[in-house]
Amino acid sequence: MSDLIGTYSGRARLAARCRDVCEAPAFSLAVISVILLNAVLLGVETYSGLSQEYAVLLHSAERFCVAAFSMEMLIRLGAYADRPKAFFRDPWNVFDLLVVSSAFIPFLRENTTLLRLLRLARVLRTAQFMPQLRVLLVAVGRCLPGTVSFLFVGALILYVYAMIGWICFAGHDPAHYGSLGRAGLTLFLLMTLEGLGDAVHAGLAVSPFSILYYASYVLLASFVLVNVLIGVVLNALEEAREMEEEAKRAEEAAARPSAGDPGRTATEDADDLRLRIAAVRSALDDMEARLAPANAASPATTGPPPARVVSVGAR
Repeated sequence: MSDLIGTYSGRARLAARCRDVCEAPAFSLAVISVILLNAVLLGVETYSGLSQEYAVLLHSAERFCVAAFSMEMLIRLGAYADRPKAFFRDPWNVFDLLVVSSAFIPFLRENTTLLRLLRLARVLRTAQFMPQLRVLLVAVGRCLPGTVSFLFVGALILYVYAMIGWICFAGHDPAHYGSLGRAGLTLFLLMTLEGLGDAVHAGLAVSPFSILYYASYVLLASFVLVNVLIGVVLNALEEAREMEEEAKRAEEAAARPSAGDPGRTATEDADDLRLRIAAVRSALDDMEARLAPANAASPATTGPPPARVVSVGAR
């Protein structure tokens, strides 16, 4: 039992030291510098002349990046030595671990195209050290469901107006409305208000009521739908900020290993309580072992023997 307590305390000390290193500003700056160096190396390799002339230097720099990323990942894993499950609860930690470990997988390491794509994914790791960028990336992911609904509504409006445009203007302007595909492409470009004046004048030459067609389309496609999309993005951004703040509070609470902490799970509290009970039991056993020789040497006394203190719980 004492070995278990010693192992736990050793892991706690290791986690505390690694956490101090990870939270140091110099550590984040060094990792971001290596990530930017990796991005520069990828850019240099696109120039065949430079990549051939400095092949040895580029290869050495790539090995340095791999070694630096591996060391960084080991330190971050050490920061969760006292609570390893918490490391895998963070999606960014899992993403970083997959990207860094991909350099050691034989199939990926030998495939040049996949290796370059994975090296390019390292650039996204800057989000781990830049909270605002991480919030933006999470917001992009959160707004995808709303964006799909927006695209469906936009495609429906585009289809309806393309059909109306083909019916009304196909005979007079076949270059823009000669088919459903051409009409849809024309209206898609008009969504940005590019060439709207020429389209309106061409429609007025066909019928004065064409102004209603273009005005209603611009109102729906360029103003209503765009504002709906902006609302979806802002809502997702607010949710991402709240998620980031909750994750930060949970991580800070988990870093304080105290029982009853709301940031700790029930399993972690139970483990901590078991270790404390084990420590109390070990202390009682030591006290009983020290008292046994003294009781044997003392003269017998009348009366019942002293009751042994039994700790609560199964031994």
